[in-house]
Amino acid sequence: MPVETFFSEITIPHQKTHDQNLLFPAVLSPKNNVKVLNRNDVVEAIRAQKPWLESLLHKTGAVLFRGFPVTTASEFNDVVEAFGFEELPYVGGAAPRTNVVGRVFTANEAPPDQKIPFHHEMAQVPTFPSKLFFYCEVEPGKGGETPIVLSHIIYQRMKNKYPEFVERLEEHGLIYTRVLGEDDDPSSPIGRGWKSTFLTKDKGVAEERAAKLGMKLEWEEDGSVKTIMGPIPAIKLDIARQRKIWFNSMVAAYTGWEDARNDPVKAVTFGDGKPLPAEIIYDCLKILDEESVAVPWQMGDVLLLDNWAVLHSRRPFDPPRRVLASLCK
Repeated sequence: MPVETFFSEITIPHQKTHDQNLLFPAVLSPKNNVKVLNRNDVVEAIRAQKPWLESLLHKTGAVLFRGFPVTTASEFNDVVEAFGFEELPYVGGAAPRTNVVGRVFTANEAPPDQKIPFHHEMAQVPTFPSKLFFYCEVEPGKGGETPIVLSHIIYQRMKNKYPEFVERLEEHGLIYTRVLGEDDDPSSPIGRGWKSTFLTKDKGVAEERAAKLGMKLEWEEDGSVKTIMGPIPAIKLDIARQRKIWFNSMVAAYTGWEDARNDPVKAVTFGDGKPLPAEIIYDCLKILDEESVAVPWQMGDVLLLDNWAVLHSRRPFDPPRRVLASLCK
């Protein structure tokens, strides 16, 4: 099958138009004249069309593949591998996740009634993925969208509205503080324990791996550990696109890093240790919501995000819902 007849850009109601009349996200489906599809066809087409697909991702920041025969976690893993991006081990992230198959993990396993605020994946550590894949294995009963928003637009709006605040962020960066239990706490959106965070049961090995991330550890008597990361930049330069981006987990930490061990207000501060202004944080949350796109999941959807360009979140949902993820360097 000629690959040039395979992909078709389509429009759906939830897209937004941004820079240079680009639709966000780009949405691809099989062309009308493609009647018989299987996983091998999809994999072959991705490999053959990778330069074009990467160009589309570079232009738009997000590509949704809809209507392709990706029906299992294993087939999703094949799709991820077809792109040829190097895998990124999930070390230092906060979300509780479970490996499903190959390079595929569950997305954040936080309880369905909890919202996961906007963030760049692993923005609170120096080594973060450049690309993310999400896959809808089971459609949500209700809700459960994964809203996405272009980071450079958030930076520009925040800079225009709060120039002094953004200047302080650019000067000082942010410090993130989180207390981890020994084991995972599935009731918390940041409930990953230190053993799975650092992929070890040995405190010494955990300290070595934390040090490589630039993270300080302070052990508690009950076996938990306080992790301190930073100062780390809150604003980055997206070199590939030559624009500044709102690359941080500030809103996510300040409004969402809450559980039995963690107080979200103490979870993130300016890099000089001074507290963040709550009213600006919550206004930033409103701006993120205003600029975001939330496409309802359909079974078989694959969403590819450029983590340099796009923040993402998760809305509460009524079960069932199963969304899987894969992180790439």
